[in-house]
Amino acid sequence: MSLHESGQMYLEAIYVLSGQRPVVRSIDVGEYLGYSKPSVSRAMSILKKTGYVIAEADGALKLTQSGREVAQTMYARHTVLTKMLIAIGVDEDIAAEDACRIEHVISEETFDAIKKHMEWAENK
Repeated sequence: MSLHESGQMYLEAIYVLSGQRPVVRSIDVGEYLGYSKPSVSRAMSILKKTGYVIAEADGALKLTQSGREVAQTMYARHTVLTKMLIAIGVDEDIAAEDACRIEHVISEETFDAIKKHMEWAENK
């Protein structure tokens, strides 16, 4: 199932937060993204129905296999694009913000080319 940008952002947020803390709850996701509790609740409901997230009895959020795949893709894109923008002289904060927008619309072909170039530049 295809996800909208906001769904991708929620999955990436859960992924990032799960690397920083043992349990991720909706309130953590809302704080991380700066979204309201009702917005997060609605998004989590949709992500659960579409099979990307599981909410455990204690409120902990877990990514399903498909949710983890989307989240890892978005995180990799965000990381590589941020590094590329910084490498060409963009301020770190602006680079991270712009990478967040670009990661959702860039084609796989273009991203792969950027990734290969960044790997080549790092090993040069």
